Amino acid sequence: MSHDSDLQSSVLAEMAWEPSIAAGHIGVTARNGIVTLSGHVDSFLEKNAAEEAARRVKGVKGVAGELEVRLAFDMTRGDDDIASAAISRLAWDTAVPRDAIQVEVERGWVTLTGDVRWHFEKEAAATDVRNLAGVTGLTDKVTIKAAVSTLDISDSIMDALHRSWFFDPKTVTVTAEGGHVRLSGTVRSLNERRVAANTAWAAPGTSDVQNDLVVV
Repeated sequence: MSHDSDLQSSVLAEMAWEPSIAAGHIGVTARNGIVTLSGHVDSFLEKNAAEEAARRVKGVKGVAGELEVRLAFDMTRGDDDIASAAISRLAWDTAVPRDAIQVEVERGWVTLTGDVRWHFEKEAAATDVRNLAGVTGLTDKVTIKAAVSTLDISDSIMDALHRSWFFDPKTVTVTAEGGHVRLSGTVRSLNERRVAANTAWAAPGTSDVQNDLVVV
């Protein structure tokens, strides 16, 4: 119980430290390294920031986000307005291939579909939408269809991981079948787990990453 209490206090302190979060309406509980966030926030961007802040804390093995987005009256937008803003924002973002992403909005919840060649393009599109006023949630169905060779992809990822001071090569294993990559083994934090996944996504030919790394 002591460890859970300390972890809860650390997550609350991290949220209080993060200027993009108004932590007064956020509840935090911790059990065996799994942190649950409850309550409500004023925007989807703030919800995402709260979850990211919790993941940064040492000892957190997982985050269950149960935060509700409650938009202030002056922040509400019609679905047509949100869709138009999203399409415009995606069109202006040079990281997103033109006309590659389709947008649907229902009651403020945005669904993205389409195909891109790289993970960073998919992430850029999600970030564009996440930051828009009126958005209450996001479902990202964009798929990655890499148009490059997938030969030796696991070796390339292992080489990249070995260049990072984060990882002990003895604790992380990379396997790949086509563009589908699986990470297994252990890391020391959620941040390391995320860095490993981002490293795998950056490899030419990666179309999917199954992250089975365990935080110990």
